[in-house]
Amino acid sequence: MKLRFKRQKFQADAAKAVVDVFAGQPYLTPSYLMDRGVNYQRSLTEEEDYTGWRNERIVPGLSDDRILEQLNKVQRTNGIAPSRKLEGRYNLTVEMETGVGKTYTYIKTMYELNKHYGWSKFIVVVPSIAIREGVYKSFDVTQEHFAEEYGRKIRFFIYNSAQLTEIDRFASDSAINAMIINSQAFNARGKDARRIYMKLDEFRSRRPIDIIARTNPILIIDEPQSVEGKQTKERLKEFNPLLTLRYSATHRADSVYNMVYRLDAMEAYNKRLVKKISVKGIAESGSTATDGYVYLESVNLSKADPTATIQFDCKGASALRKVSRTVGIGFNLFDHSNGMEEYRDGYVVKAIDGRDNSVEFLNGIRLRAGDVIGAVGDDQIRRIQIRETILSHIERERRLFCKGIKVLSLFFIDEVAKYRQYDAAGQARNGVYADMFEEEYRDVVGAVQREIGDEQYVKYLDSISACETHAGYFSIDKKGRMTDGKLGNKSEKTSDDIDAYDLIMKNKELLLDRDPKRSPVRFIFSHSALREGWDNPNVFQICTLKQSGSDVRKRQEVGRGLRLCVDQDGERMDTNALGDDVHNVNVLTVIASESYDRFAKGLQNELAEAVADRPQAVAPELFKGRVLRDADGNEQIVDGETAQAIYFDMIKNGYVDKRGALTDTYYRDRANGEVKVAEEAADCAESVIAIVDSIYDARRMQPENARDINVELRVDQEKLAMPEFKELWKRISPKSAYAVDFNTDELTKKSIDALNRKLRVAKIYFKVESGSLTEITSKEDLKSGGAFIRDASAVYDAGRRIAVNGRVKYDLVGKLVEETGLTRRAIVEILAGIEKTVFDQFRENPEEFIIKAGTLINEEKATVIIQHIAYNLLNDRYETDIFTDPTIKGRLGVNAMKTRKHLYDHIVYDSSNEQKFAEALDTSGEVAVYVKLPDGFYISTPVGRYNPDWAIAFYEGNVKHVYFVAETKGSMSSMQLRLIEESKIHCAREHFKAISSDSVIYDVVDSYQSLLDKVMR
Repeated sequence: MKLRFKRQKFQADAAKAVVDVFAGQPYLTPSYLMDRGVNYQRSLTEEEDYTGWRNERIVPGLSDDRILEQLNKVQRTNGIAPSRKLEGRYNLTVEMETGVGKTYTYIKTMYELNKHYGWSKFIVVVPSIAIREGVYKSFDVTQEHFAEEYGRKIRFFIYNSAQLTEIDRFASDSAINAMIINSQAFNARGKDARRIYMKLDEFRSRRPIDIIARTNPILIIDEPQSVEGKQTKERLKEFNPLLTLRYSATHRADSVYNMVYRLDAMEAYNKRLVKKISVKGIAESGSTATDGYVYLESVNLSKADPTATIQFDCKGASALRKVSRTVGIGFNLFDHSNGMEEYRDGYVVKAIDGRDNSVEFLNGIRLRAGDVIGAVGDDQIRRIQIRETILSHIERERRLFCKGIKVLSLFFIDEVAKYRQYDAAGQARNGVYADMFEEEYRDVVGAVQREIGDEQYVKYLDSISACETHAGYFSIDKKGRMTDGKLGNKSEKTSDDIDAYDLIMKNKELLLDRDPKRSPVRFIFSHSALREGWDNPNVFQICTLKQSGSDVRKRQEVGRGLRLCVDQDGERMDTNALGDDVHNVNVLTVIASESYDRFAKGLQNELAEAVADRPQAVAPELFKGRVLRDADGNEQIVDGETAQAIYFDMIKNGYVDKRGALTDTYYRDRANGEVKVAEEAADCAESVIAIVDSIYDARRMQPENARDINVELRVDQEKLAMPEFKELWKRISPKSAYAVDFNTDELTKKSIDALNRKLRVAKIYFKVESGSLTEITSKEDLKSGGAFIRDASAVYDAGRRIAVNGRVKYDLVGKLVEETGLTRRAIVEILAGIEKTVFDQFRENPEEFIIKAGTLINEEKATVIIQHIAYNLLNDRYETDIFTDPTIKGRLGVNAMKTRKHLYDHIVYDSSNEQKFAEALDTSGEVAVYVKLPDGFYISTPVGRYNPDWAIAFYEGNVKHVYFVAETKGSMSSMQLRLIEESKIHCAREHFKAISSDSVIYDVVDSYQSLLDKVMR
């Protein structure tokens, strides 16, 4: 398998934020330099025997004041409080949540800095071997991807004090070079660790650090909170960096320098850039009068009476064993345990309640899903955790099997001996956890094979044995045995054993391969010390089998599984691939050895710490000074009066309570697309909503309780066979393909008009100040600069100077061809057609001109494509198996309800508006059958897949016999529909015109009444 990478807007935005701070720095090729070595008395010939290249320094015309001004503009654009000063020269910070592609982002930033300014020397500093190996792997797997975009490759290597020729190559190569170095290589004690500071014979009596420093590199510090101690900060100065970029999800408060971009845990989750977190808690429910062991695994709801799955002790012929049974009301544990005395006293199921997922026995004992009572030791809790991990794995695997996604589960354990042991002869045997796993796996899979009818999936399960499907990833000693390894960082409990990381990283793609012959491993046991070394996108379950006294931060625990998964083609399953289904496919289940409430509270507290500087309440100050954008991209900065108006309007609409907290009314209107914004900012509604969404609200970050999902939708076969549904499906199931045929002249005219109206580029200028030295009264005057008096200052237009700089050459036409994909001829026609005053802005700020012009042309291009799209009917059509694959689940009374006329026995709804719509359909006498269309039913469009909401068949009678495909929206105002959504709806109209006659209507409605109004016409 080859991992595929997509261009993500947030990663491009993060790179752009760094680039824009230095706007006005011209593109300069690296400077040619000579190394004079350590002996400056040598002859000229000797001096010239080594040469190299360095990053060009910031030009004098780009003053610190100008950089600070541009930094503040970037910060306001990205919703970050503007810095009052430059904190160091130059330090920039980027915050990116774990799992969103931090390494990818800074590699892209390297390319962008090289593209705009010619900078080509980069050093990535990492805190450990684990991260170093992961970074190296990221450079390797993204190499071809970036080469396609930028037409060049980065030469990258890991610093090794025994391979100093790499340092020479780093300095002497004029192409883009990146050196990856872990901080111990220049910061740890010991002779070998400090070789970077030594004059070495094999390095021609030079110090490696001197050669590196002369390249004037850009430092990229990965996880600075783990790198930058007091001593390290001083050591980093010896690299003589041009600038320093810091990337982490968890920056220390005292190490945030001029933050330019932020994508924290809350935003990453809300934008569906990471997996949704689900938790299976296991809680001891307290002592009972007996030692009777009972574990309530789940409550199962369907149209029939509810059932429960429980585990209890059973007396066998020679020993006790634990059994799991699906039970109903009246089930007697005493009888089914072969007469075990601890179950004699009233262990008969009295009630099963799906509202709170509980089971009550006749003796008054009440258990909720995940509760366990009786004689429960550590080993029994671990066994339950292992079983629950297998259950979650199988459930997730069944759902994703048809999508070609390999599902992995990860166990962290505290010592290798619990997984693998060795006898005196060195022969390996299972440890206690491996034995538990194989026993529970056989039991769970055996039950699944008996219950499900999916032949392909059952065949897959049959092809993998219990002993083949798990593996251990640990350090290996000289005898080839698994070992705990040495801790390189005792405080953080991380290991520095290279072989363990090699094994994990080199098998990354193999682990993702679903072919059971090549890769049967689906369950991985790893030492907890290797936690930060793990980086596999298809980890869907994480279970930490640790002693109860262990103190592991929950955010660190879940971090290894947050990345969005990939399929067998290496394609990332994100919003581009799945639309709104991202958080139905990408769910990380944590199997905790504590209750759901306790785990969820702990995780939320850590998340709250991570976003502590987010606003906690709505107030006028939240909006004041922020940048708003309208649909045309025009910007305005919110003044005090407008900020007050926005705040007052939110109170008036019931969106804010007296403490400034967001109300349920706001979240309901937000989900339905009905948020009302004050008239003063109505044109910039999306920007206002984005600012409001920056408020930290613990409710939005609440992890899901995995046991609350107790409804699995089942297709009603009688409805599937109804003539009305058959006719509906016959008419809407054909597929189509689109084609675009637009007139280039039309696009040229629209682009010229857009550029003339909207293209505004900031001027580049620099300030020259003069002053004179006054009387010096103390040394402090000299240190503080107080002895100087400013005489005068003047601002000069830097545009002309940059334009005539012989080293700066801009292929304007070529750059815009790259940005837009249009021909050179089309770009020339557009540039020739714009007004002279607009074109003159190119001289004033070439980089910004190219970026903004490209964006405006692309917007017009997208509009023209949609307007000229045509759909053609194909011979292919959707089959009804899309209704049974994948499984749809929900929580009764929360996001699911029973139905009478829905194709399924229940319906899972996404908003209160959908719920009301479904209730109206279900009780309507005119409706024969309806279905909320699953994600597998979609229309291809140039702006991504589109999945309509509903398909409805009416009875013949008062209502004309039509078949309706509906999109439900809380607001019918086209102004409030996002441009991309509007484009998809337009494409859907064209699709249904192509595949059906007038008997199928497609439209957008906001209620059942508006649906009837359209049907009655």
